[in-house]
Formats: sequence, C-alpha cells, structure tokens
Amino acid sequence: MPEIAACAADELAPNEVLQVFVDGRAPIALYNLDGQFFATDDTCTHGDASLAEGDIEDGEIICPFHMGAFDIRTGEATAPPCVSPITCYPVRVEDGTVYIEVDS
Repeated sequence: MPEIAACAADELAPNEVLQVFVDGRAPIALYNLDGQFFATDDTCTHGDASLAEGDIEDGEIICPFHMGAFDIRTGEATAPPCVSPITCYPVRVEDGTVYIEVDS
C-alpha cells in the first residue's frame, strides 16, 4: 500500500488532531495521543463533519456536529448518534516524520 508523509512529528502536539489532505481521496484525521500517532477517516459516518474539528477526550474523537464519538485507536463508534465505525490507517514515525499508509 502507498504511504504519505503527513507532517513532522513535532508539528502535532500531544492530544491534538490534524486534517491531512491526500490526492484523489477524502481527507484523513491524524491524532497524537500522548506521543502515539493514529490516523482515521476524517469524515464522520453520521454526517458530513470533519473530525479534525472535534475534541479529543479519553482516547475518543468527539464529532463537532452531533457530539457522537469514535475510539481513535480502533475506529469503533462509541457514542450515539454514531453507529458505523470509521476506517483506521497504519501510521509510523521515521526520522521525525509521520507517515500514513493509505489504500490506493
């Protein structure tokens, strides 16, 4: 699978989220959870909202539209009205750069 260089690891502070644009596909949300990086689809499965505009609470991203939530590590919907999961993507950090593996 192809991967993209999303950002420098030190550009994303702990417990923050960044919207990453990828040519030819929907944006991805990149999270820094206390120094560990995770990536998911950026668009909420319940409505057309950017999860990167939401808040991180206890390892979950809270959707800014209807306050539904998803587990950042697994993509599982954890609070209504969200019921469908979001897709997670493998992430690695090498030489200070965060890479996200995206499907083609």
